[in-house]
Amino acid sequence: MKILITTLSATTLALTLTSTQVLAEMQTETVEYTVNGTTFSGYLAWDDEADGKRPGVLVVHEWWGHNEFAREQAERLAAAGYTAFALDMYGDGKLADHPDDAQKFMKEATKDLDQVQARFTAAMELLQNHESVDSGRIAAQGYCFGGAVVLNMARLGLDLDGVVSYHGALASPIKAEAGKVNARVQVYTGGADKMVPSDQVAGLVQEMQDAEVDLTLVSFPGVLHSFTNPGADRLASEFNMPVGFDQAAADRSWNGTLAFYETIFAE
Repeated sequence: MKILITTLSATTLALTLTSTQVLAEMQTETVEYTVNGTTFSGYLAWDDEADGKRPGVLVVHEWWGHNEFAREQAERLAAAGYTAFALDMYGDGKLADHPDDAQKFMKEATKDLDQVQARFTAAMELLQNHESVDSGRIAAQGYCFGGAVVLNMARLGLDLDGVVSYHGALASPIKAEAGKVNARVQVYTGGADKMVPSDQVAGLVQEMQDAEVDLTLVSFPGVLHSFTNPGADRLASEFNMPVGFDQAAADRSWNGTLAFYETIFAE
């Protein structure tokens, strides 16, 4: 696996920390890197006023590709005290604006498990090597397609403290094995999500229980797929997709994620 990293740009955003009324500086960088000949563009966000090294969190995008929503999640994590890297699983600037393209990009990216792992681990190494990051404290969170990716990376035994899946597919040809999974797992799913039916939920619970994995799973009654993304309602209307934003579920899953990170990174 060959990795080449080039910083393309940087911006600085001011954030008011309401608890201390201190002005901190959020730094963001768009980072271009290559994996096995394919070029990817990721997005780093961190607070350069924070003291010392801090945990790093990878953000894996929905099936639409590395878009503004993924970058916004990285910025939210930076505001919470982490260094975040919104990675790119598609490469070559692929960004879908139609479900047919999203499906095509996702199938191409996941046709080979070694390819998926190589792209994820390249981004993980980039994050670990950042000057602000404690390389021994790394987690990953993913949305939709990205949720499935982070679960599979946990199943494969990557050295992650924890993974969080939001409305991600839960079934996988890869199965967790006892003693192999290092990460603690947290899953948020919609009870009315037609893309993640109840048999997948039950199957994941059984799989993780058999593999003795520390799993927390929250199912929100009546909530649809893509409930964390404010743009989901527009997509539902434009493409007749069974998706929808839910503010309460989005807030509860985000707050639960931050509490999860506080716990796993303190251990």
